[in-house]
Amino acid sequence: MFKPALLPRQADAHKGMFGDIAVMGGDTGMVGAMLLAARAALLTGAGRVYAGALSAQAPSADVGQPELMLRSTKAISELPQLSCIVIGPGLGQSDEAHTLLELWLGRNITMLLDADALNLVARYPKLVTLMRDRQAETIITPHVGEASRLLGTDIPAIRKERTASALKLAEKLHAICILKGAGTVCAHHDGTWFVNTTGNPGLASAGTGDVLSGIIGGLISQGLTALHAAKLGVYVHGAAADALVARGIGPVGLTASEVAVEARSIINQLNAMQA
Repeated sequence: MFKPALLPRQADAHKGMFGDIAVMGGDTGMVGAMLLAARAALLTGAGRVYAGALSAQAPSADVGQPELMLRSTKAISELPQLSCIVIGPGLGQSDEAHTLLELWLGRNITMLLDADALNLVARYPKLVTLMRDRQAETIITPHVGEASRLLGTDIPAIRKERTASALKLAEKLHAICILKGAGTVCAHHDGTWFVNTTGNPGLASAGTGDVLSGIIGGLISQGLTALHAAKLGVYVHGAAADALVARGIGPVGLTASEVAVEARSIINQLNAMQA
């Protein structure tokens, strides 16, 4: 299933061959969410990772991961070479966040929308129209609460019909919908769907959704199709949590940062199996 998405790296490879991704969000008090997603993209193998925060209090460098390039959201909007955009981790729902999301929805680039980006789409019908009109692929990664707001229904209804809800969202927004939770559903707007079999309750902790977004974005930046990246990313994210728990790290107290690092190991193991 994943073989087409696991391409070996050549001996003469260089970082420019593995794409450029930008992660944007990080309003005041939520910069960590943006950094978690950006770090996950880097650990997944993206060539260059840019991070743009809305918060004026954001650091100019990530001391824990200095390989990341922190820029203003305006500076990122002027980069010509981006392969993928992840927008939403720690974004907030301010007017500035709304404007930023609207700007990028109008551009012809593969996008992943998470967290408050989804809450903004639920609030503003114009954003729904922009999503439906996009020519580039779009991935959304709602949990059940975000899905209920996007569909205008309640959470029990989403939980009762998880697959049907994911398919409705994929069709409504012309997107690939990753409905997170036990048995994460990946639904394409063409009507196909998949249920992931990896993962455990250790993933019910702060920031793991941000890490998932970064993993998927990092895979897209390396040339995977949005659908291949969605399926492989969800699998790897869950498999990383399973491997950690098998070693006695969690499920209680399992952190998103640990999942991101372990995801790197899982991807390398899968690549080695294809060699």
